[in-house]
Amino acid sequence: MACAGYGCPPVEVRVMKANLHPKYDVCTVTCACGNTFQTRATVDSLKLDLCAECHPFYTGKQKIVDTEGRVERFRQRYGDRKAGGAK
Repeated sequence: MACAGYGCPPVEVRVMKANLHPKYDVCTVTCACGNTFQTRATVDSLKLDLCAECHPFYTGKQKIVDTEGRVERFRQRYGDRKAGGAK
């Protein structure tokens, strides 16, 4: 509770620790599509799978990112089935 009058207990003064924050410098970001740009971060470089240049939300184009063959295995297993139909 705040005290606004005389006879209040003394206020404790807290001092922040020195050199608490990490080093924050220019960072080079590299995307799998080949796009590179610079920003600021606590590391020297970042590698991304998707960026604003290749992400379907920003480009309006659908692109399947398949690094382990999962999409191809799914297509082999289930093929081009129509909804609600059997094999």
